[in-house]
This record gives sequence, C-alpha cells and structure tokens, in this order.
Amino acid sequence: MIVLGLTGSIGMGKSTTAAMFADEGALVWSADDAVHDLYASGGVAVGPVGAAFPGVVIDGAVDRARLAAALGDDPAAFARLEAIVHPLVLAGRLETLAAAAAQGVKLAVLDIPLLYETGGNAAVDAVVVVTADADIQRQRVLARPGMTPARLDAILARQMLDADKRHRADFVIDTGHGLDPARVRVGEIVGTVLAPGWSAPRRGLPDTTKPPH
Repeated sequence: MIVLGLTGSIGMGKSTTAAMFADEGALVWSADDAVHDLYASGGVAVGPVGAAFPGVVIDGAVDRARLAAALGDDPAAFARLEAIVHPLVLAGRLETLAAAAAQGVKLAVLDIPLLYETGGNAAVDAVVVVTADADIQRQRVLARPGMTPARLDAILARQMLDADKRHRADFVIDTGHGLDPARVRVGEIVGTVLAPGWSAPRRGLPDTTKPPH
C-alpha cells in the first residue's frame, strides 16, 4: 500500500483536495478529524485532557476555546497536551492503515496540516503539498467567520513557509486556478504512484509523526 502525506498551509484548499483523492479511490485519514473525535463526547481524550486542564470539559466534551485559553503561550502546557493526544492519534492512524492494508487498499492519504512542522513527512512514502497564491490564500481565510488578519498572521507564524513546503514536496497541487485543474493534477499523482515500478522516495524512514492538537 502506498501512503501519501497531504499537507499545505491554511486556506490552500487541502480539505477539498483530500476529497478529490477520496474520489479517486484513496483511503483518506484526517489528523484534524481524529483529534475532533478524541475531544468529542465519549472520546478517549476527554478524561485525561480534563484532568490535565481543569475546566476545559463542557457537557462531556473538550471545549476547544477553553482549551486554547488554558494553553495560552505556555510551552509546558502544550507539551502536556501533546503527551496525551499524540499517542492516541498515532494509535488510531496505525490501526486505520493496518485495516486498510488488510483489506487490500492500494493508496492511503494522510491529511496532516503540520506534516513538515512535526516531522510527519518521515512516516509516508511521498508528500503532496497543496498551494495557492498568497493573495488567494488570505482572501479565502479572511472570508471565514470570526477570522481576523491578526489571527491569520498568528496561525501562519506556526506554519512553515509555503515556498519551503513546495521546495521539499514530492508533488505540488496548485488550487489557485480552480477545481478542475486541481482535480486533473490529483488524478495524475494517483496514476504516478500506483504505476508499476514507481519507487517511493521516502519508504523505510522512521515514523515520527506527531499530529496537531
């Protein structure tokens, strides 16, 4: 089974691109969705996160706004959260991939926003970076409810520069020219990695993926 890492900065169209890979028959696993499930009512992270950060659990689920307030800018607090959440997300991802391989799935795509920032690129066969012009990116993000230029800048400060991601990528998809060209590019990538004799550039590297909190 070929495993691709899919990443890109905020507003680049990564979620839309992930859906295109699913349309091509790939199994798509999302780090953000995994964390959402862990924080939801009944999620296995609710208890330990609530114990580590009193007051962040409301109606049996982790309240992300309260959690963000509890974290603040304290590196030690982030480290405590990561120590709880990362192993749970990783276990879920490995379980999903093992089940997919057993079912004969040929292509899996790991949708991980901070793939490079957390070393997750070492856990996949190749990396696909989704990109768009900076002006398009800002227009998309600032159109989201509650988003402000200051908040966007703070998010971008945590992410690797788009140019650096593109430089390190094995494949690049530019969503700035519309959905149809992006969909064509996805199809090209799927055809390439599933072609007989394709050599995965990152195969055999150690798994150091640390999913986002």
